[in-house]
Amino acid sequence: MVPFSVLDLSPIIQGGTATQALQRTLELAQHAERLGFRRYWLAEHHNMPGIASAATAVVIGHVAGGTSTIRVGAGGIMLPNHAPLVIAEQFGTLNALFPGRIDLGIGRAPGTDQPTARALRRGRPDPVDTFPQDVVELQSYFHPAVAGQIVQAVPGAGQDVPVWLLGSSLYSAQLAAALGLPFAFASHFAPDHLAHALKLYRHDFRPTAALKKPYAMAAIAVYAADTDAEAAHLFTSLQQNFLNLRRGTPGPLPPPVKSMDKLWTPVERAGVEHTFSEAVIGSPATVQRGIAAFLERTGVDELMVTAAVYDQAARLRSFELVAQAREALPAKGSKA
Repeated sequence: MVPFSVLDLSPIIQGGTATQALQRTLELAQHAERLGFRRYWLAEHHNMPGIASAATAVVIGHVAGGTSTIRVGAGGIMLPNHAPLVIAEQFGTLNALFPGRIDLGIGRAPGTDQPTARALRRGRPDPVDTFPQDVVELQSYFHPAVAGQIVQAVPGAGQDVPVWLLGSSLYSAQLAAALGLPFAFASHFAPDHLAHALKLYRHDFRPTAALKKPYAMAAIAVYAADTDAEAAHLFTSLQQNFLNLRRGTPGPLPPPVKSMDKLWTPVERAGVEHTFSEAVIGSPATVQRGIAAFLERTGVDELMVTAAVYDQAARLRSFELVAQAREALPAKGSKA
């Protein structure tokens, strides 16, 4: 059966605090662990008033310390913001604290606006062009140290920390294939190149000692509730949030509204709906059909689910219904 995992940005709700957001994140992670989700990933974003996971490695430690079996990781660390050695040390430390439970997904985007990116890099030139070399350097720090090696990651050297490549483009798919890494596609907000990227990754994949055949995961937004109307209502929080981001006024996650009609223009509506064209929203039956169709169409090896829901009880219920939908799906490759 295709494993399901969770992507969380630790959303800060309107009227709430970062402390509450991080408490809600841990509660959801514990809930996901009980429900049988495989991974719980957190994402790096900066200068975002509605996201509490900027210090991603710290939040991963918070979640891993409050759970016992679910894998916890980054989805992802934006490597251009960091020296590879620092990330190797951070995730080597996390793996030393929580052996065999830590994942490291890395991305190429800054995860923020340009002024903040410059602040993060302290005046260094834009390192995007060195991304492939940085990925290889990062991987090297997890190899066992050899005699005469001048720079080591401690902890880190010799640690079994799986490295994933994340992306929303063909570039990321090609690099993941060339390096023989597992690949996660961000179709929860960038659906356009999903099919092409998966095809390219699978076709060009080069086996390595760590990964003999391609392993692809895709992320989608899934909002589940007892009825289609209730799920659509919950989804308006994300629609508003993304609309505000598009307008250059990001903020905390707003409560859901009865209708979006008066909040956006037709052009804005088309843009937001396109962004979330892979989202699955509805009752348990609707969600099961939508997920089944997505898995059939993409053939991904793993599905990552995300949902920014204003009300925590509704958020927990949504993931519970997603887990139930998974149990009702036929096994991968089954004709049932």
